[in-house]
Amino acid sequence: MIPKHQSVERIATACSELIGGTPLYELARTGSGSRLLLKLEQFNPTGSCKVRMAREMILAAERDGKLRPGGHIVEPTSGNTGAGIALVAIERGYKFTAIVDNHASRDKLRAMQAMGVNLVFAESKGDGPSTVARRRLAGEIVEKTGAFWPDQHYNPNNNKGYACLAAELLRGLDTDIDYLVGAVGTGGTLCGTIKELRRLGSKVTSIGIEPTGSIIFGGPPGKYWQTGAGAPGGFTVGPNVDHSLIDEGLTVRDIDAFTAARVVARRTGILVGGTSGAAIHIALKRLALVEPNSTMVVLVCDAGEKYLDSVYNDEWLRERHLLDDLAHLRLHRLFDAYRESIRLASCTLAAVGGQT
Repeated sequence: MIPKHQSVERIATACSELIGGTPLYELARTGSGSRLLLKLEQFNPTGSCKVRMAREMILAAERDGKLRPGGHIVEPTSGNTGAGIALVAIERGYKFTAIVDNHASRDKLRAMQAMGVNLVFAESKGDGPSTVARRRLAGEIVEKTGAFWPDQHYNPNNNKGYACLAAELLRGLDTDIDYLVGAVGTGGTLCGTIKELRRLGSKVTSIGIEPTGSIIFGGPPGKYWQTGAGAPGGFTVGPNVDHSLIDEGLTVRDIDAFTAARVVARRTGILVGGTSGAAIHIALKRLALVEPNSTMVVLVCDAGEKYLDSVYNDEWLRERHLLDDLAHLRLHRLFDAYRESIRLASCTLAAVGGQT
């Protein structure tokens, strides 16, 4: 029997106490000493980083008197923010109505229903996200009921919710982060993390990623299947997307985003979401080009298990012309090339050592 003075129990009594402390995983390394790390946010409760900002928005609303005991919360969501708000609402005794559409992952919607969320569907036009319609419907419900609308696109506490993520990143490394890559939707995850990293003294370069067809970085609007990032045509991008904090903004095609997610699953056993696949796609391409001994981190926003009926479903991809075997092969070869570069660097080092 272990003496009591040697035993330290760490038992959470609320699920929100489990938020944070997510692991870093090395996905790739080069012979020049550069490495690509994944910050695996799917290890948060609800399987997403968004629970961080959901908690911060709700707690701030309580402090400001905007949300009172027994209150009603309304928020348009593609799923991850909704699940995060649902968790906090359960713990703190609020009713929650999520405004959703049929572009969202089926499993995200099922998860919210399992947590007791009232789902209200906005009318969908075409195959894209109905972001504008969701916001319009949320406004109507708030006007009728007096419910509290956190409004993740405009709420500054969204961004503030990621201060702890920045601190975790620096604690988990023995060096600064040279590049941080992340998908951009509301802007909170990447911009909030970057702002805090720089406040803490980091010289990090930020790379924001959105789906091709999204209009956040000024590109033409179009259809896209990545969920949880980007903004469709006609949507007004909120101030939480702080362009002054994003050094480079890039777009990624669905086919490249989903290919990267699927190849990561095949090579590591880790399933990531489609927008995380987009960020990984860019990071893998950039890794060979960065300065030697660089540290690049990708924010993996959510779990791939939420997309088994889409990103990881061959039939779903084929129906949308998004399954490309050659793209998979090219990415596997890139991984192999990085591994070979390490072997060659080791051989070169050994040869130089043998000559001295």
